[in-house]
Amino acid sequence: MSDAVSAIRQALKGISGVPVTPYTSAGAVDADALSALIIRLSRQGIHNLMAAGNTGEFFALSLEEIRQVHRVTIEAAKGGSSLVSAAVGRSLVEAKALARDAISEGADAIMGHYPMDPFAAPASQARYFLELAEASTVPVIAYIRSDTFAIADFVSLAGHPNIAGIKFASSNLMLLAEAIRSTRDMPAIWVCGLAEGWAPAFYAMGARGFTSGLVNVFPELSLAIHAALEASDFAKARSLIDPIAGFEALRTKYANGANVTVVKEALGMVGPGVGPVRLPGLERLNDSERDTLRSIVTRVASA
Repeated sequence: MSDAVSAIRQALKGISGVPVTPYTSAGAVDADALSALIIRLSRQGIHNLMAAGNTGEFFALSLEEIRQVHRVTIEAAKGGSSLVSAAVGRSLVEAKALARDAISEGADAIMGHYPMDPFAAPASQARYFLELAEASTVPVIAYIRSDTFAIADFVSLAGHPNIAGIKFASSNLMLLAEAIRSTRDMPAIWVCGLAEGWAPAFYAMGARGFTSGLVNVFPELSLAIHAALEASDFAKARSLIDPIAGFEALRTKYANGANVTVVKEALGMVGPGVGPVRLPGLERLNDSERDTLRSIVTRVASA
């Protein structure tokens, strides 16, 4: 195993934070605000930063904006303890091109977004990640948002020497358990892709680490949850997760359309605003939702 793959696998056992993408009042990517956010997260000790992930509105950004987010994140993380995984996706041609550019900027890893083509076959989606891994000169993380993959597909991904881990973002825990059981002799890391609330269940199945949008707002809380899980103190982890249950529930509204909106509005409640969410995400919460969110943020901040 190469040192680079080993380092990414170690980081994946921690928190993979997904920074939001701030916008200026004119609607452009706010490089200064993004840089300040990345510096804060890196200094807090977030293990892995997924630049232009879903919480970063990957699918609402142009390809050049994605490159900008990668570049700013990589530069701002220098000097901190975080590794940077540059998120890529869309067509395989575009994903490979984005990966090449991010690697040239100094990305530590590539995170392949789940291919969203409505006519994609599951086995072909697995091949999408395998081809990305073959083309990349840094380790790749496969982001799976479906429970349609066969176990053989997961085995092929976990067995590839350049796939450091699999970010599993389905609530199908029986499939996860079988996938982990079938790849137990392989070194790929299985990561909870459904944030803090699902992390205890994923850990019980054998996964390690989790992704987080909460880190944008309360990185200390995410780190405390991670520490409890690493110590197998599930009771403590649950007690730390309980206060943010309402936060995560708000994010699932409108078929997950409020996912990023909640994070961005919470950020504005504890510090400078980062702009609204771009269409087709929910641009803003309504007054009732915002009052609920403010109550949660105030309670967590004062705890």
